[in-house]
Amino acid sequence: MKGCITMYKNYGPLAAQVYQITKPTGFSLNGDIDYYKSRLTHVSGPILEACCGTGRVLIPLLKSGYDIDGIDLSEEMLSICRKEIDHNSLKATLYCGDLANYHFDKKYAAIIMPSSSFNLFPSENIALSILKNLYHSLKDGGKFIFDIDLPYYPELNETTTSIYPLNDSEGITLEYKTLEIDWLKQQIVTLLKYEKWTNGQLDATELQNFTLRWYGLSELTLFLEKIGFKSIIISADYDYQSVPANSNQTITFECSK
Repeated sequence: MKGCITMYKNYGPLAAQVYQITKPTGFSLNGDIDYYKSRLTHVSGPILEACCGTGRVLIPLLKSGYDIDGIDLSEEMLSICRKEIDHNSLKATLYCGDLANYHFDKKYAAIIMPSSSFNLFPSENIALSILKNLYHSLKDGGKFIFDIDLPYYPELNETTTSIYPLNDSEGITLEYKTLEIDWLKQQIVTLLKYEKWTNGQLDATELQNFTLRWYGLSELTLFLEKIGFKSIIISADYDYQSVPANSNQTITFECSK
């Protein structure tokens, strides 16, 4: 069993490189950066981006003058984020840790979680622990804003491969293979295999067991209410208070402590 655990690496150096290539700093996913800027306009006090990754959203918010920190579980992702912060002569505190139990030294006026990162929490218990910790990390009246995606429908054992050149002699290939689609557990498990190549020779391999869990809108609303969040507003496709109309839309929850 120990071998099964250690053979996988979540968001290691190869995954972080591919993420920065496909979702570079400032890259907007259907207008999400401008949306978060608009929803944070009247926030007075420090902001936390949970699951900040390489800084795709955090860096533009810093450039716009927001007082924002970041936390992520992947040191490799944060390493890229730090370089971007330094390159742009910005300042921010970055934490590497588990959102389920990380203790912050200050309370935040707002916490955001873009990029549908909430879907990455693999179980209901973990999701609830994270929601509780974020709730306690907010100031009274503080906002929590986050995205989710609803399930997509891959074929079991479906496999796709993508190629990401780094320069004339180096590149990374990424193979996706759908291992499990479980409607009762509300999850899809995909094996991600990253391979780094130099002049046609394999340099490194990285395996990630990638689980996406989905939540119904009523289900997640009940979770938030159970924790103590109030004034819950659900919006679709970064149009504030636009009622969701189909499962292909990105859904944003906004609530307060």
